[in-house]
Amino acid sequence: MMNGRIASLHVYPVKGARPIDVARADAAVTGLSIGGAGDREWMVVDRRGQFITQREFPRLALVETAVNDGSLVLSVTGLAPVAIALSPTPGTARDVVVWHSHVRGFDAGDAAAALLSSHLADDVRLVRFDPTHERRCNPDYAGDSGAHTRFADGYPVLVIGSASLADLNARLDARGAPELPMNRFRPNIVIDGLDPYDEDHIDTLEVDGIVLKLVKPCTRCQVTTTDQASARVGVEPLRTLTGYRMNDRLGGVAFGMNAIVAEGVGRTLAAGASVRCEYRF
Repeated sequence: MMNGRIASLHVYPVKGARPIDVARADAAVTGLSIGGAGDREWMVVDRRGQFITQREFPRLALVETAVNDGSLVLSVTGLAPVAIALSPTPGTARDVVVWHSHVRGFDAGDAAAALLSSHLADDVRLVRFDPTHERRCNPDYAGDSGAHTRFADGYPVLVIGSASLADLNARLDARGAPELPMNRFRPNIVIDGLDPYDEDHIDTLEVDGIVLKLVKPCTRCQVTTTDQASARVGVEPLRTLTGYRMNDRLGGVAFGMNAIVAEGVGRTLAAGASVRCEYRF
């Protein structure tokens, strides 16, 4: 057992768009939330209802999100911002697909669709997850916990230790490559005070009555090679990570740990709070 500290908290209301960096966030079964907006509660889809991310449209990284006066606000440089009321849920219900999950979402309206379509130069819509539906996490990792998520790739929370990024950046520097910021990995919770990659071996994190269970390494895709400030795509960090972080069992590069909220739903996490870490060994 050892103690760490929450270095930062990040909520991503729209899958693939910019996060909201927060000092406090509420813990829900489906992940972190702020002001009535949950993590990955909204998602961009194409005309067939298939999900869209930075994998296909790196320019999603330039879509800013905020929660103001009971609305989710989308902003893109050069276009008028769009506010979407958080309550009541507007829009027509429609079937959408995220990975292998067929779920229902509510269309967020023509104004949001026009903003995103103009920015991405494609015909897209924004949908909000239907809260009456449970999209269960893989029981091979989440067990019988009943954990479920919204439009996240598979799990409600992503945890990364800041020391892991520091180690990666030292390796990048040794190769003559520039250091990378943590936003390349789009975590929800960043923890200070751990050794590099300690999160691989942590069973639970406990903070202020909230227990997070770390259940599966997060395998990384080409989104990590997209500069979140410019949307330019490169080759790092995957080129370097492949040399020492390949997880053969999962068939990909692992960096960070997926987690579920095991206890403390409805309680609040705060940046700077002490974290108690229980290891698996």
